Formats: sequence, structure tokens, C-alpha cells
Amino acid sequence: MSESVAGRVARFAYATVLRVVAPLYALRVLWRGRREPLYGEHLGERFGLYRTTSPGDALWIHAVSLGETRAAGALIAALRVAVPGLRIVLTNVTATGRAAGRELLRDGDEQAWLPFDTPGGARRFLRRFRPSAGVLMETEIWPNLLAETRTAGLPVVLANARLSERSRRRGQRVDVVMRPAFESLALVLAQSQADAVRLKGAGARDVRIVGNLKFDMAPDPALQAVGRRWKEIAGRPVVLAAITREGEEVLLLTAWRNVAEPRPLLVVVPRHPQRFETVADLVIAAGFKLVRRSTWEAMPPASAAAADVWLGDSMMEMAAYYALADIALLGGSFLPLGGQNLIEAAACGCPIVMGPHTFNFADAAMLSLAAGASVRVETMDDGVAVAIAELGGETLARQAQAALSFAASHQGTAARSAAAIAAILSPAGARSA
Repeated sequence: MSESVAGRVARFAYATVLRVVAPLYALRVLWRGRREPLYGEHLGERFGLYRTTSPGDALWIHAVSLGETRAAGALIAALRVAVPGLRIVLTNVTATGRAAGRELLRDGDEQAWLPFDTPGGARRFLRRFRPSAGVLMETEIWPNLLAETRTAGLPVVLANARLSERSRRRGQRVDVVMRPAFESLALVLAQSQADAVRLKGAGARDVRIVGNLKFDMAPDPALQAVGRRWKEIAGRPVVLAAITREGEEVLLLTAWRNVAEPRPLLVVVPRHPQRFETVADLVIAAGFKLVRRSTWEAMPPASAAAADVWLGDSMMEMAAYYALADIALLGGSFLPLGGQNLIEAAACGCPIVMGPHTFNFADAAMLSLAAGASVRVETMDDGVAVAIAELGGETLARQAQAALSFAASHQGTAARSAAAIAAILSPAGARSA
């Protein structure tokens, strides 16, 4: 569908604002690169400036950050089965996503930063890589990028698609810009019925409900074995605060002071690596004895068993932390932040206590509650109290088994998604193995 005059005017205004703030974006990338060196590498790519040429005709997959990249891993594995010899161009925005994405690449694949959403950056990206089709993961709707793919006749799929009610309401304020972007998508593979309804309301045309790719992300058995060995060293029950967000650690540590001694071991794993130092300072300021994961190699020292809190200041080890824990408090759900992915915890057999704010994963949260894999509370104080009570109860083993059954019962999305994407790939999208 062609873009309306009002849509073109609105997108021109949007593009003009992005051009004006582009220098500030470059400074932000460089500033963040001081803490995360990978983030600042290849700055030119952030604006569609690439040093090398590409053979073209690959499938382009965009996964903004770590969670989306890991979900893309399940999809890529299924795509390689569905389309033997498929070549991938993987783009990311965050350093954690790019680092995780490297593990998904094979000979002939490529990886790059996705440019800032200016028309020129989008055009340079498409000219450089000349993909046969594109796949955007979850929520990555960029108006100028999708306008350029529409002009180029490039089919783009939104995979593992989700759209919360909150995001839909916000999107309606700029519907004149966002609706043409949604309308330009060749296919939308939605996580749930509720997501599908909202995505259609936003303008998406061909929407199919296939489920959540995160159910197909199998936990690493080696990491789980490591976590179980950590638990032996801890020598007592473990409560995990999983993927916490700013503001939640203060609530957690305040609640934890009210837990009667001898306390279980508290393990805190912040969502963002740039916050590791801040969270360490919070733990120490709260008067707890701290041990940091970054201070040991494979196994914690025996002295770590005497600590009050372990700080999970490492990346790509969540399966180990879930195997270490008896029960987990779900980060992002105790403040209005939308919650984090609870599916990996379930796949590791770790029961979850979540707060009231799970709108980013509403369907998975509802299903886990129905399956008995999680419980919901209203406050962090309630969450800590429930977690402590569960440690001494008889239901924890049943909840762990319910979590495993819940995760296993919703698998198969990767194969369904791969089949749908393979059907729209041009013959040039695959090469002989």
C-alpha cells in the first residue's frame, strides 16, 4: 500500500529530527563504549557506512539486544534446517546482542550494526548487503527503514512479534508514522492472540499466531551443571533475583534485611552490565557481605559460602544461575517496567515469583500462572516473603516440575516460523550447501 501524503509529511518530519540529533546519538554510542568497548566499535556502521562489500542475497535478521538475539538463535537453527545452505546477515544494536550473535554465525554469514533510522542510513545498509528478505525480531518497527525496504521491494517479516497494550496506546499517538510501517510488513508471526489483535489494529495485514520462540531456547546443560556445583558450594537454600532493573535492588535489599537469620543465600543478577558496579555498591551500603561472580573463574571459593549476597556480574550464564537457585524473583516485574523473560527460568525448572508488572510478557506470564509454574504478588516485600515461605514448604518440587512441563508444552514455534519465512524467501536466498 502506498504511503499517504500525511504519512510522507510526518515521516519527513521524523527523519529531519533524527538527522538533527544524529551527532548526539554518535556521542552517546562513544560514551557508552567507554564502559562497553564493543558498543563503540565500527561507529560508521551506526550510520550505514561499511568498509567491505557483500555478496548479497542473504537473509537479513535483526535482533536488537541479548534477549532478541537468543530468540533469533532458535529461529536461525530452524531456518538452517528448512533452507539448507542459507546465508545470514545478522544486525544488532547493543553490545550484548552483538556478542551473543557472534556465536550464531557460520562461514559466509555476516554481522553488522543496524544503522540509526535515517533514510540515508537505511538505503546505504540495503545497498551494502542486498538481502533477499528481512526478519525483524519482536518489536523492531523503524519507519524509515521499512519505507526503504518497501521502495526496494524487499519482503520483511516481523517474527516472535509482540505488542503490549501499553505500547499500542503509545503508538496510536504517532499512528500517521507507524501505521505505514506496520502495513509494509509482508508477514507478522505473533506470539499470542492478544498480540495478533493489537498488531492488526496497528496496521499489520498478514498476521499469524505461531507462539513464542523463547520456548524453543534450550538451556545449556553444561551451564546448568555448573550452577548445580555452585549450589553445593553455597551449602544452603538460594533465592535468585533474576535480571533486576534499576530501582528494584533497593526494594529487594530493604526487604531482605527483614528476613530472619539464618538467611538463605541471595543471588542478584542485574539486567544491564553497566549497572554491575552500582548494584555492588548498593549491596555493600545495605550492610551485606558480598561476593562477585567476576572474582572467580569456574567455581566460587569455599569462603563464598559465608557471604550474604552473590552478585551475578557476568553475561550469558543465566542457565547456571537458575540451576543454582531454589526459587527466583522475576526482575522488571516489581516496578512498572514490563517484566523480563520467565521462560528460561521455567525451562531450567526454577519456580518464579513475579510482581504485578509483566505486560511485556503478558501471555507467557498468564500461561505460567495457569500451569502452576509461577505465583504473582503485589510488592517486593510480598515477593521476598513468598519466596522464603516456599523454601520451607512441600510445594517447591511440584512447582519445579510444573515449570519444566510448562516450558516443554509450548515448544515448536521455531519450526513453524522457519516454514513461514522459508515460503517467502526468493530462490536467491539460499545457496547450495
